[in-house]
Amino acid sequence: MTVMIGGLTFEHSDYDADGDVLYLARGASNVAADALLSPEGHGVRFGPDGEVIGVTLISVKRLLEQDGFLIITVPRTVQVPGDELAGVLG
Repeated sequence: MTVMIGGLTFEHSDYDADGDVLYLARGASNVAADALLSPEGHGVRFGPDGEVIGVTLISVKRLLEQDGFLIITVPRTVQVPGDELAGVLG
């Protein structure tokens, strides 16, 4: 399922229900040249050209149930409505 966050389209998703972690990736390469932890505690991976190639969203279902949205800085801050991620969280 395709997920859109802040104008970025992620073609690949994998949700770990036990850990409540959502892994999103875009493009063919999953080899990161750099990575950072967002101020909200989510992982952001960058390709060699500096483009975001993936994000790892921590406690995503809990945060959506609690707040109805998710905030992530990738690298700018984006508020993601819960309905945009509902399809990949099962």
